[in-house]
Amino acid sequence: MAVTTAPVPKRKKRATQASREARLFYLCVAPWVIGFILLTLGPMLISLYLSFTRWDVLTAPEFISTRNFEFIFTRDVDFGQSLKVTTTYAIFSIPLQLLVALGLAILLNEATAGVGFFRTVFYLPAVVASVAAAVLWAWIFNSEVGPVNGFLGLFGIKGPAWFADPNYALSALVIMSVWGVGGQMLIFLAGLKGIPKPLYEASEIDGAGRVARFFSITLPMLSSTIFFNVVMAIIGAFQTFDAAYVISTQRAGTLGGPLKSTLFYMLYTYSQAFGSATRMGYAAALSWILFFVILILTLITIRSSTLWVYYESERKG
Repeated sequence: MAVTTAPVPKRKKRATQASREARLFYLCVAPWVIGFILLTLGPMLISLYLSFTRWDVLTAPEFISTRNFEFIFTRDVDFGQSLKVTTTYAIFSIPLQLLVALGLAILLNEATAGVGFFRTVFYLPAVVASVAAAVLWAWIFNSEVGPVNGFLGLFGIKGPAWFADPNYALSALVIMSVWGVGGQMLIFLAGLKGIPKPLYEASEIDGAGRVARFFSITLPMLSSTIFFNVVMAIIGAFQTFDAAYVISTQRAGTLGGPLKSTLFYMLYTYSQAFGSATRMGYAAALSWILFFVILILTLITIRSSTLWVYYESERKG
């Protein structure tokens, strides 16, 4: 007599397969989750606690409630100066970076020969070590032997002592920020490549010129790319540190010099954490304030995007 086995229900097979896929999913994401908890979330929570303490690293943290924040907002003059310097830098450097990056991307998009070479040339500065770039720019803006003042001298203009003069030091750093726009340029170039060519062809048939096509087609179609670059530029501008640290210590001799004209927020936080006083708890409080400043600016940019960012899916809908 033949023995027959009952077939496994399809529902049970599907449940077994779903369970196997779930285990595989958790196994794949586990390295990232563990790394995020140990290297990002954990240090953030620890720094949040430290922001309510007085800690000099050598002794145990002393809980002092909100005194760090009270002192920052009521009596710390350098806090206001550092926030002012960083905000001013962001206001002028971000538009300048975006304009230069977009201009280079348009030129590369229109080029027919040597695109790969020029793309590499324009992107290369973005991967150069920031300290090396700062040393290079310190020489470029050197008041005696720098090429900038040498060029101005050709027209009878006496160039200023850029990084030694509080009236020009921040302006020089704003100009220097253009050095690393290669990443933004590539993102803009990718966005330009994604604009359908029939749109330009139809506009040419209608008699639109280059300027009209730029404002009616290129900018609207690039608005989402511009939005991404703006958000990343805001975050980067408020975290500026390397160039100001190297140049201020080399040329002015003090952090944030001359006369605190380049006292960026991150530079001031660093001086509190690792300066002579070693106020690590105070630096943690400054870091959390910067976190919320960047968060608020990012949220404002995201909310405003509904007014100026164009999405292809919205047009199709």
